[in-house]
Amino acid sequence: MNTGAKITAFAAALAATFGTAYGVGTAVGPAKAPAQAPAADGHPDHGEEVPAASAPGGLQVSEGGYTLALEDPAPASGPGRTVLRFSIEDAAGRKVTAFTPEHGKELHFVVASRDLTVFRHLHPAKAADGTWTAETDLPAAGPYKAFADFKPAAPGARALTLGADVSVPGEYAPKPVPAPAPTATVDGYQVRLGGTLDPGKPGELRLTVSRGGKPVTDLEPYLGAYGHLVALREGDLAYLHVHPNEGGPGPDVSFTATAPSAGTYRLFLDFRHGGEVRTAAFTVRVGVSGAPVSTEGEAEHGAGGHEHG
Repeated sequence: MNTGAKITAFAAALAATFGTAYGVGTAVGPAKAPAQAPAADGHPDHGEEVPAASAPGGLQVSEGGYTLALEDPAPASGPGRTVLRFSIEDAAGRKVTAFTPEHGKELHFVVASRDLTVFRHLHPAKAADGTWTAETDLPAAGPYKAFADFKPAAPGARALTLGADVSVPGEYAPKPVPAPAPTATVDGYQVRLGGTLDPGKPGELRLTVSRGGKPVTDLEPYLGAYGHLVALREGDLAYLHVHPNEGGPGPDVSFTATAPSAGTYRLFLDFRHGGEVRTAAFTVRVGVSGAPVSTEGEAEHGAGGHEHG
């Protein structure tokens, strides 16, 4: 399947809700509950009506007979380079070794600080016994949350997003969530976020990538898509990992987003250009029906990251 076909398939499968689910759409007005919500893992559950209040992904450490088991949820090394080892265990406590690849990987692993100022999207290495290892930089002491996004290869298994707490020792000095602004700057690239976002009803988000004042029209496919978006809700860090609508290769990457509630959200966009993946981060305030999206751009490369184990 070529890249365009993959992106089309992603868009068709993800035109639901979040948390924040995405498909082709337009900006909308008054909020109301969607007719269909995703399963608790944050992935759409097609052909089945589920309550609009279903929990988004990442809020549970165990679900559907599977558990995210961190070997050491409190690394002794303190802030800095950190090695995290974990496994996915089945209902009998056995490490799962077989997964169905999704978006080119058997498992996607995200680590975010509780104050939402640090974000790492990792692709860890798996040992034969089912132990995964991810190495990354966690620059500050305090609480973090790790998310594993995967689909077991067992018959009938569905895609899941599980979350577990990580604590980096040291004096914790939480930072305020960055204030909204419309543009993010990362490594000389400017990413502008536009559109509307209302609680309970879909609205289109459009991210436009430029460099040196010129639109970037040759974004490179990464894991079968021209952009990846992770949305985290302030407070409980409810999680959703989605892919863009059909289109590309730039400068626009669009998503249709439905916020599950009023509140503050952090959006982390991964895009690839010049052979490197970069992350642009935004803050979005949700709660005024029909109002323009309020966004914050991260100017610091360290605020977001994309690394491989």
